[in-house]
Formats: sequence, structure tokens, C-alpha cells
Amino acid sequence: MEALQSLMNTEIYNGKTLSDLITLEFLAELMGNVLAAVVILVAGFIVASWVKRRIVRLGDSHASLDTTLFHFLGTVARYVVLAFAVLFVLNTFGVQTTSIIAAIGAAGLAIGLAMQGALSNVAAGVMIILFRPFKLGDFIDVNGEMGTVKDITLNNTVIASLSNLKVIIPNSEVWGNTITNYSEYDTRRAEWTFGVGYGANLATAERVIRDTIMSDSRSHAEPEPFIQVNTLNSSSVDFLVRVWVDAAEYFQYQADMKRKVKEALDEAGVDIPFPTRTVIHENATTDGDAAEQTAKGEADAAA
Repeated sequence: MEALQSLMNTEIYNGKTLSDLITLEFLAELMGNVLAAVVILVAGFIVASWVKRRIVRLGDSHASLDTTLFHFLGTVARYVVLAFAVLFVLNTFGVQTTSIIAAIGAAGLAIGLAMQGALSNVAAGVMIILFRPFKLGDFIDVNGEMGTVKDITLNNTVIASLSNLKVIIPNSEVWGNTITNYSEYDTRRAEWTFGVGYGANLATAERVIRDTIMSDSRSHAEPEPFIQVNTLNSSSVDFLVRVWVDAAEYFQYQADMKRKVKEALDEAGVDIPFPTRTVIHENATTDGDAAEQTAKGEADAAA
């Protein structure tokens, strides 16, 4: 009987003994706390989703704002709201959240040390999103991969390659390497080298190259194009040509001009040389002299 009495007086939860727990008042209080916790969690999820949608919509509604950054901020805001909701739920049940936060901090430090590689990707992802070296839809070259950016997450960057293959690059390899962004500026400068023969009229060749390129509507007259003799090679005189064009048309434009200039130079009669080599055999003179001596001896004998 004394053992049962001792068990009933044992503190079980939040200063309550077992005899307190089996009362209707405590059960009603517990049910009220559970109901309050459910309401807080539901409200937390609703508010968190609403806050995220508002932030994302703000980034989408203004062209000058970076969509990727606002998607990231919306996700962070959602988790912050949910974290506060969980803390309110714990307080509802009388749990001391201060000690829990300290325990979570210690556990986070241990997990961080054990997952340095994964966290380095997250840290790099945050840097990419904040400093924005590129954004969704940009055409980039990074870590030996070239393609269009399709997605940027905290862990990796997804691009579609020139062959339309999905390439996933860890953010630590993106942020730690040289990034070439081909979409950052509206214009690019195309560059070619056209060679003509040493016997060609250089003034005519330059005029043909200039007229052919500048007659294309994609060529920019400003800044002024650069067309000059640049190199005297062993078998050709090389013109260096640089012309500005819209970045979106760069690749096709550069390929088209190579063919058009070649055809225009052919039509104008300007020689486009190819490397040639003259080979002189060392024993050619000796064999020729021997044959000549033999022929002379036969003629003397006949006389």
C-alpha cells in the first residue's frame, strides 16, 4: 500500500504527480494544449506558405529583381516561420525552449563538422544566390561545362548543355572556379583571321572583307569595326577582323561571316592561299651529273 502511495506521488510531467495526471482537470488541460498545438502548427504552415508566396511574387513582378534571390529568401522566410511555430508549440506544453535551442546548436556544430563537404556546397550556393554571378536562363561556361542555367539550389547548379543534356554541378565547384557568363552583356565582339596570298592586292582584299561583313544587318557600325593586316605568315598575309554584334546572334553570325567572306574573296579573284612546301632531294644533282657524263662518253665512243 505504501509502494502504491509512493508511486501515485511520483512527479511525472511538469511538476504533476501521477495522482494529478489521472484527474479530469489535468486531462482537460492536456487536451487543450494538444488542440492549441495543432492550431498553432496549422496556422504556422499557412502563414509560412503565404509569406513565401508573397516574397516570390514580389521578385517575379519586377523585371529588375533577381527571381533566384527572391525564391531563396522566400524559402528561408518559410523555415523561419515554421521554426517559431514549433517553439510556440513547445512552450504550450511547458517545455523550456532555451535548453533545447542550446542542444540544437551543439548538435548543429557536430553535424556541421561531419558534413563539411555538403555544407561547403550550401555555403557556395548562398554566395552564388547573394552575389549573382549568373541567373536563370544565362548561358555560362564553368568547370569545363557550357550550357544554359536551368536551376540554382543551395546544393548544386543545373545547366542544359549544348546537346541538351542535364548537367548537375556541385556549388562548391561552381563558386571555386572561373565563371564565364556569355549572357551578362547585350553585345559581343566577333573575331576572325582571313589570309590572302602575297600577290593579292591588299586594298582590294580589305575592301571586300569590309563590304561583305558590314552589309550584314547584324553587324554594328558602332563601335567601329577593326579590319587590318595583322600577321605576315610564311604563305599568307593575315587580316585580323573584329566586329561587334548582339550577344544573342553571336555564334550563328560568326559562322555565317566565315563563309560569306570566303565566297566574296573568291568572286573578287583574291587568292586565298594554303600552305605549300618545296622538297629538294639532296642526291638529285649528283644523279643528274652522272647521267650527263654517261651520255657524253657514249657520244665520244661513237665518233
